[in-house]
Amino acid sequence: MQQISRFAVIEGLDAERHLLDRVQQGELECGLLLWRPTEAALVMPQRMSRLAGFAAAEAECVALGWPIALRDSGGEPVPQSPAVLNVALAYALPPHEGELTRIETAYLRLCQPMLNWLADLDLEGGLGEVDGAFCDGRYNVNLEARKLVGTAQRWRRRRADSRHVVLAHAAVLMENQREPMVEVVNAFYQGCGLEARCRASSHIALDECAGQVWSRVDSLYECYRRTLAEAGMTLD
Repeated sequence: MQQISRFAVIEGLDAERHLLDRVQQGELECGLLLWRPTEAALVMPQRMSRLAGFAAAEAECVALGWPIALRDSGGEPVPQSPAVLNVALAYALPPHEGELTRIETAYLRLCQPMLNWLADLDLEGGLGEVDGAFCDGRYNVNLEARKLVGTAQRWRRRRADSRHVVLAHAAVLMENQREPMVEVVNAFYQGCGLEARCRASSHIALDECAGQVWSRVDSLYECYRRTLAEAGMTLD
């Protein structure tokens, strides 16, 4: 059985950094971390802490029960809570794979196991943007034309052999917490004077489509193991 780690949000972000560090340092070629937050937080890029109105917006988020945590990567605010499963995949770019397609390949390597997993649950997933979703992107994993999974990645170079290494991250909404998540993201945008708004109806949780969702994570791990093995990669 694949163990899901439980972390406070800041600890989970640190665990992802540590996984990427180990790959960059050559301790691992490929690693996978599955973790679930023990608390709620609104996670966003460091750059957003410089926005006018940030302090007031942060106070509003805290009042709603969502303190702010800052991350290294880009993008937009993303709510984290015990309703979310985080998947962090880190690996060194295989020598036979091209530099020009490494970003798209990393997204597909992150998303395809998710799509296979959903298919095993008799659910038809897809990829693409969803109007009104928070932290929207081309590589959302969607169900019923609504966002289920958000994705991101960041890259470094390994000094020893100059190979690129990546941390590809997915956040899966396992339990329906759409309304409070959207409320806090919109409260932050409003507090900072930003026009962006998101909608709860643009999101979907896995437990709205399948039962006993947390007990199904073992099969997700197997989907990653198989997909990586097909690419000649072994989870350490």
